[in-house]
Order: sequence, then C-alpha cells, then structure tokens
Amino acid sequence: MRGNGPTFVAEVSSNHHRDLDRCQEFIRTAAAIGCDAVKFQLFRVRELFAPEALRYNPKLLAREAWELPVEFLPSLAKACEQEGIQFSCTPFYLEAVGELLPFVDFYKIASYELMWDELLVACAETGTPVVLSTGMATLPEIQHACTVLRSAGCRDLTLLHCVSSYPAKPEECNLAAIETLRKSCGCPVGWSDHSVDPGVISRAVHRWGATMVEFHLDLEGQGAEFGGGHCWLPNPMRELIASVRAGFRAEGDGVVGPVASEMEERPWRADPEDGLRPLRSTRKGLGLVKP
Repeated sequence: MRGNGPTFVAEVSSNHHRDLDRCQEFIRTAAAIGCDAVKFQLFRVRELFAPEALRYNPKLLAREAWELPVEFLPSLAKACEQEGIQFSCTPFYLEAVGELLPFVDFYKIASYELMWDELLVACAETGTPVVLSTGMATLPEIQHACTVLRSAGCRDLTLLHCVSSYPAKPEECNLAAIETLRKSCGCPVGWSDHSVDPGVISRAVHRWGATMVEFHLDLEGQGAEFGGGHCWLPNPMRELIASVRAGFRAEGDGVVGPVASEMEERPWRADPEDGLRPLRSTRKGLGLVKP
C-alpha cells in the first residue's frame, strides 16, 4: 500500500474487442482515472476448457472472439510505460507464462486456476511478482497455493480476496476474510471487486486494510462483459479513487493541536473571562479596548 492508499488495478477482461486502439484507450483511461496498473487476460478457449466441456456447451467457442492477440503484448507494455502505470496479465495456459514474461510487471493468477500447481510454479519460477485471487477457495486450498508459489521461488506475493459471482452481492463479500487471509498466509491482501459498489471498496480499504483493489473496467458500456453487471465505468471509478486517496491524505500524525490553516483563527476564539470573541489580547492588539 502506498502512502496515499492501495494499488488500483483496472481489469480490462474481454472488453477490448480484439482492437489494439481500444486496448490502448483502456490503458490511457486507467491512467487518467488514477489507476496504478492495468490488467489483461491471455487465454485460448480451446486450452481453457476441456474438449468434452466444449462438446457439451459449443456456445463457449464464441468466446474465441474475446481472446487477446499475443502480438498486442509489446504495444500494450509500451503504452503502459508511456502512461506511467504497470502492465499485468493473467496467463490461462502454461505457454502464456513465457509469452508474458518479457512484458509484465506482475502476473495475476485467476481464482479458477488457484488449484493448478503447475501454473503456479511456472509463474513463481520467473521471479516476477504474483497476485492471486482467492474466489471460491477454502482456506486450506489458499494456503496450499501460497506454499506452492513460495516453494517455487515467489518472493513477492499478494492475495486478492474476492467473490466469484458476477456481480457479487455486498452481503456476500465477507470483507473480514481479508484479515483472516493476512494472518493465515502472511502476505499483503487486497480486494478483487465484482460488486460495483463504492461502499464495499471503501470498507475493504479503510476498515480491512486492502493493499490492492482490482476492478473490472469498461470504457462506455459496450464491452463484451459489461452486461454482466460487474464492470465499472470510468467516471464513477475516478470519483471513488479520488475519495479513497483523500481519505489517506486525511489521516495525519495523530498529534492533537491546531494545524497551520487554523492558526489565523485561534486569536478569534471566545475569551475565557467574558466568553466573547475575539480574545481580549486580540481586542487590545486591534485597539478595540484600552490597554
């Protein structure tokens, strides 16, 4: 967590339409609204689902139109560098780890892949920081994943508590689990938001100390996943990020006493002898009473 609050990560998901210009607009928008990083996903539908699952539900193949072209990666990483934000991506197949390695500042592992040890090891062995979502998982499953990552060389691990429903109901968000994970797993813990509720994110940060906030972003409501109800639009998130940052700037040092902007008004307080403003010494200094 930075001095002015958590790391905000804009998750593009599959809202990019396989359009490089649109991908780059996501990066510019994420930077403009105050994000620290932007995250894409690298998957291949035919390597994401088992063949029998595709035969059972052929409609899943339509998601091939959501796949991010690998050849976009250099341009996306460069755009992030130009905007001064980090570039991250989720690998959903083993070869994706190597394809992403030259470009990403950190890997994000999705909650659906939390139990896939081979993927965890592949990410950890690169020495690149890893962020892992915990949706649907039990505490023993999460602790096992942490052990696998650390045993394979991961030295910079962040967990993201999340609820893998789209959208997530506030009453199911269980933000108190952030503290449970922090104590049980011994690493920073953030919040991966599917609630699209500013109160949930604010509570995750200010009450439970979420060090990272990931959220799904769309540009204008035309993204492939916007209809699911779990994506933020830029302006509401800009306002929320600004509000969270303001909250951290307001914390101060805890020392009780007047701040600089109050000093001019101190002489205009009620005098303890007659209860009238300003202080008698101030009245004398202004020539309002005889010395």
